[in-house]
Amino acid sequence: MTLSGEWLIYRDLAIALAAGLLIGVERGWTMRDEHRGARVAGIRTFGLVAGLGGLVALIAQSLGLVFAAILLAAMVTMLSISYARTIHEPDGRSITNYVVSLLTLCLGLLAGSGYPALAMAGAAIIAGLLAMRSELHGLLSRLGTTDINVMIRFALIALAVLPFLPDRAFGPYDAFNLQQLWLVVILVTGLSFAGYVANRIFGESHGTVVTAVIGGAYSSTAVTAALAQRLRGKESNERTLSAGIALASAVMYVRVLLLTFIIADFAFLPLAMILTPAALVAAIAGLLLLRRSGAAKTDERVDTRNPIRLLPAFFFAATVAVMSLAARWAEAKFGSSGIAYLVLIMGSLDVDAAIITLGTLPVDTITANLAGFVLAMTVLANMIFKAGVAGFTAGWKKGRAAVAALGASSIILAIAGLLSFVVFDIQF
Repeated sequence: MTLSGEWLIYRDLAIALAAGLLIGVERGWTMRDEHRGARVAGIRTFGLVAGLGGLVALIAQSLGLVFAAILLAAMVTMLSISYARTIHEPDGRSITNYVVSLLTLCLGLLAGSGYPALAMAGAAIIAGLLAMRSELHGLLSRLGTTDINVMIRFALIALAVLPFLPDRAFGPYDAFNLQQLWLVVILVTGLSFAGYVANRIFGESHGTVVTAVIGGAYSSTAVTAALAQRLRGKESNERTLSAGIALASAVMYVRVLLLTFIIADFAFLPLAMILTPAALVAAIAGLLLLRRSGAAKTDERVDTRNPIRLLPAFFFAATVAVMSLAARWAEAKFGSSGIAYLVLIMGSLDVDAAIITLGTLPVDTITANLAGFVLAMTVLANMIFKAGVAGFTAGWKKGRAAVAALGASSIILAIAGLLSFVVFDIQF
């Protein structure tokens, strides 16, 4: 049923009242144990504050802004006086309630101005944040200097740079679009940031294996190096640590597929056909080693490096820009085969940069099968490198299980790539 006229006014005022009551329920429950008269505002007051906001918005539309401004000023003054009287008392009220009261008034104004959905969404978000007080304070108590630096750096990368970059192609071969380049940097560092946060929240309580899996979401190579170093220890649980190395690489396969799906989706299916069997082998090998170790959890966790570093982020953007220019040049000079060789060589150093380079190319510059094959070979080079890191760092005797797991996955990956090369008659 479509509402019109007065019914729209009733709906907006009802939603304004409902938004205030939702916040009031949370506030009333939080302060339920306080003695009578200690609360400046409860469930009824918050509901009425939002309802008044809706009426003020309606008055502004019907009678003019002057009357609405007088009522609004009177309401804000009353709220300020009420909270100011308690702020200097020994058990003075938190400023939170005052701020929430003003927010509730604003939500009522939104609903009365014709934005009821936004008002209810805002009320739900505010109530949710207020209800999570203990959890948020607990999270803050666990944060260290490094964690704060990680969050600030990611905010700089995601929010402080992007709005000032132009969204247009320029440069030789129109190879550069600064906004698009930085968006993919945000995506890659965002995955790293998410993995780091998950590692901090869950790593210490779930031990080596879970932390290794989470760490693999942003750097399976770093996890491999960290665990291989611990494998050298005299009392290390070799199978548990080897399982962590294998499972981190299994997560790496998923990460590569996810990035490809988002950035270079035309290559996703060919790449998935090659990577999936190898990912399954890595996962199965890791789970078998874990089962034979007899310990799904340990008291240790993997110390992985801070993934949000500003200089590497700028260097990554510059690398992608150079690869994009080189790919356009190679395509102009040698066709799709030139792009394939370039991506294969550069992707062996950085798989993410190879994916992003393919994603920035014009449509039909390179075939999907060739792009998928080339990306798979860059992953193979990375797997071989990690097997070498594990064997060299841990030594053959203690690192052989990890090397075997990575080697088996690499062999399956090579076979799947060869089959794809033959079956689809891929031409460079």
